[in-house]
Amino acid sequence: MTTETQTTAEAQPQIKEFQAETKQVLRLVIHSLYSHKEIFLRELVSNASDACEKLRFEAIAKPDLLGADSLSVTLSPDSAAGTLSIKDNGIGMSEAEIIDNLGTIARSGTKKFLETLSGDSAKDAQLIGQFGVGFYSAFIVADKVTVLTKRADAPAVRWDSDGEGRYEIRGSEKADRGTEVILHLRDEDKEFLEPARLRQLVRKYSDHLSIPIVLKTGEKDETLNQAKAFWTRPKSDLKDEDYQGFYKHLTHDSEDARVWAHNKVEGNIEYTSLLYLPKRAPFDLFEREQKGGIQLYVKRVFIMDKAAELLPPYLRFMRGLVDSSDLPLNVSRELLQNNRTVEKIKSALVKRSLDLLEDLATNKPEEYAEFWKTFGAVLKEGIIDDPGQRTRIAKLLRFNSSADSADAPAVTLEAYVARMKADQKSIYYLTADSLTAARNSPHLEGFRAKGMEVLLLTDRIDEWVAAHLHEFDGKPLANVASAAADVASAIETPDKAAAETAFKDTLDRLGKGLTGKIASAQVSARLTDSPAVLVAGEFGMSLRMGRILKQAGQNNPFATLPILEVNPKHPLVERLKDTADEASFSDLAHVLYDQAMLAEGGELDDPAIFVRRVNRLIVEGLSAQPKIILS
Repeated sequence: MTTETQTTAEAQPQIKEFQAETKQVLRLVIHSLYSHKEIFLRELVSNASDACEKLRFEAIAKPDLLGADSLSVTLSPDSAAGTLSIKDNGIGMSEAEIIDNLGTIARSGTKKFLETLSGDSAKDAQLIGQFGVGFYSAFIVADKVTVLTKRADAPAVRWDSDGEGRYEIRGSEKADRGTEVILHLRDEDKEFLEPARLRQLVRKYSDHLSIPIVLKTGEKDETLNQAKAFWTRPKSDLKDEDYQGFYKHLTHDSEDARVWAHNKVEGNIEYTSLLYLPKRAPFDLFEREQKGGIQLYVKRVFIMDKAAELLPPYLRFMRGLVDSSDLPLNVSRELLQNNRTVEKIKSALVKRSLDLLEDLATNKPEEYAEFWKTFGAVLKEGIIDDPGQRTRIAKLLRFNSSADSADAPAVTLEAYVARMKADQKSIYYLTADSLTAARNSPHLEGFRAKGMEVLLLTDRIDEWVAAHLHEFDGKPLANVASAAADVASAIETPDKAAAETAFKDTLDRLGKGLTGKIASAQVSARLTDSPAVLVAGEFGMSLRMGRILKQAGQNNPFATLPILEVNPKHPLVERLKDTADEASFSDLAHVLYDQAMLAEGGELDDPAIFVRRVNRLIVEGLSAQPKIILS
């Protein structure tokens, strides 16, 4: 194996403390993941391969960096010394880089990594690579780790640590470019010096790497992996387990992918794409400012890890890569943003992604339901962001419904339209903060009485989705919490006109008594059980949308006062009509308004006043009851 000879010319070592969060990770890795020790080799070989890919990328601008070397990763077990060396001739590190990369965890995901650990070592072991802390898995099997590294343009550096809270760093006489990680294995982990064990692990975890992984035993060198870019291999040679193995290497996910698509395109533009649909959401899925995207290769040279320009944000859950023959090797993000070839590739990738989802929805509806539960809220963004694909995406949407008691959304727009009543003109929907609130909403009462189905939308994004979708299959979408004419006409009752005449004075008094809170008061046709409900004006923004904007600290330029609709058959409303005393009328009017606001999920301006008014009404009601004298 390759070793380094200590000389007196070397500088005295600097002793440094690990960053606090690094110490936490080290303790967890060393003491919690002992039952899954073999993952250390997967992570260190992956890091070595990445270092080779980075050098290949830098060599695009500086061809001299590569020289005559063939890039490779070498495993050298030394039974006599009890060490295992993982050596690459990749990019290497300078002193500043080795302190930054090995002495600290300079990633925003560190805290998330610590929070995500579950105590289940099988699951926790899989998080290491996903959160970029794979190097520290070396300490699962080693009581000491030595790193020798050299960049082509910087002096060599030696790094030593026993993983107990500090490390030493000094100059080194390493002459060749690259990095060598030397593991001083614990006695109980000497199995990882056996060539058969190393062969088995490389073929299990790293067979897909395009960098050769060489086992050096004495004078014999043996390449353990196929050393050919996985996506360039014929599809007929690849099995499902091969695709799943590459997916796990690519994403560090512990679970299999749900489905995938592997395509080679030839013609005006040439590229190969390999797209995967994961089962599990990454921790930062809903952080839109986080760069999503898939890996970009040009002529099998790695260019960038997350090329957001190749897929729109609403498909950021897709994983995979694209290898193009029609882009320059020195392509930059700026060039990607304004490149017609990239636009064509992006358009094709969107189509293939939606093809995958459509096929899953048609042929494996139970699996699609699982996908929807995990990623549905993200896919909905496509209704807003991608007008060209709006119809396809709309067919993939799933909803809860007033006609379906299941908790999981399963109703499609196509199914809804197919069972619409003959005289029904619109697709009716209701937005709410929760499914329970939606099912119990007063807005549904009139529609239930008429036997009309209403879609129940509970994601925050649904307000924007409904505003952009407008219609489906020629049927407009209508919010049942609106005073729009088509909503009102759908639930009109013959006796509404008579009630409006009988309650005219009461409605006028309500409008004046609740000035500044409501635009007007009306007799409702939508209520059968509740006394009152608040509805948005025909062209006004929904009350829920107004609350969302307020919670986000945004002004609502379209804010309008709601309309208070009252149920003329409800005892409280009948009592309101018969109340002559202005103070009592005001109390009851405000209580009706506040109750309606609470039913909408809104907040009261002054809860204490609401409680006092309710108490006064209760006391008045009790005082009107005959007293029972107990003998």
